[in-house]
Amino acid sequence: MSQTKTKVSSLARRIHGWSWQAFPIGMGTGAVYVTLSGIEDRTPTLITIETIFYFLNMALFLLNTTTLLIQAIIYPRQAWRLLQDPVKGIFVPLIVLSFATIIIGTINYAVPTKHVSPSLIYALFWVYVSFALLTCFPMLMIWFNKPHDLTHFTPAYAFLIFPLMLVGVIAFNVLNVLDPADTRAIGVLFVGYFFQGLGFFMTFFYICIYIIRIMMTGFLDGHQANGAFVVCGPPGFTALALINLGKHARKILTAHSLVSPQAGEIWYALSILSALMLYGLAIFLFLFAALPYWFKLHKHLNEILGCWALTFPNVGWISTSKVLGKELGVRGLVVVHVVFTVLICVTWVVLVGFTALAFWKGLIFYSREEDVIRDLEEEEREREKGGV
Repeated sequence: MSQTKTKVSSLARRIHGWSWQAFPIGMGTGAVYVTLSGIEDRTPTLITIETIFYFLNMALFLLNTTTLLIQAIIYPRQAWRLLQDPVKGIFVPLIVLSFATIIIGTINYAVPTKHVSPSLIYALFWVYVSFALLTCFPMLMIWFNKPHDLTHFTPAYAFLIFPLMLVGVIAFNVLNVLDPADTRAIGVLFVGYFFQGLGFFMTFFYICIYIIRIMMTGFLDGHQANGAFVVCGPPGFTALALINLGKHARKILTAHSLVSPQAGEIWYALSILSALMLYGLAIFLFLFAALPYWFKLHKHLNEILGCWALTFPNVGWISTSKVLGKELGVRGLVVVHVVFTVLICVTWVVLVGFTALAFWKGLIFYSREEDVIRDLEEEEREREKGGV
């Protein structure tokens, strides 16, 4: 056995120990340029910084997907184990969310420079919708096939629905580069509303369960304290999507004479009203998560991956602050956006430092030698049985 152990390289242990929890790092990186893109003063320096984060996000996406693919080929038992794990399995849909941040970045930085055409962006929209459906529903079937203890519920379970909820956000970004008179814009608008409603109300049920959970057990503690910020995502992103979809509906419904002559204005007005209420909910949930956070969090370096929930779930309400501020003429909300955008950037720097340290120390993405050996031996035995 000792001879076998010497054959397990550090790289093999890294590949075996990689997990879907790596994707929040890329999403946190995407959160930086998504929030920065809302800054009104679009200086060349700012755009350059955003573009750097955009390419860094793509690099992380390729690294994660490639490593997990290699893991599935070399260590299929471990790959299947991660999919079925009641905790780690909920992070599988984050590959779709990470892809969403790349699409948004492509719209913001590649379309204006003519490197990517609006037609390709339109195609990517349907790729995203298909990707979300093909990822979420199988994972929902796997997850709901087993009972789960309510006292151990974490808002991170809502990740199973998040990709569907983000369709509305992707939709309004796609509509930013499509002509309202283009018939393709109609489908994007309606599909955006459809999935935004589906995703929000499903995640809202998770929020209700979260409130019941903390009524039973008190505020989330340990690594679960990070998950409390996840509940800020659904109302925040839905508010953002409704405002922007409403703005596009004003033009699209009018251009195509759909519903009624006043439909566009009505949809827009209702979107602003609904978004304002959801924004209030998002702010409350953020404060509800932030106030007890430091006292409930276990400061363990091996739990650093969970801390990335401080970034991307908050992007929705932070971006909504700026949009609502402009629509309602409240300058203070624009200031809130700037302040929290800076905080997101600072948080990213801190988390990258601690994540790199945890990675270097082998506290994350690093399996034990005996775990790697056991999987290799079991796979070898299965191959021998198959040969017989």
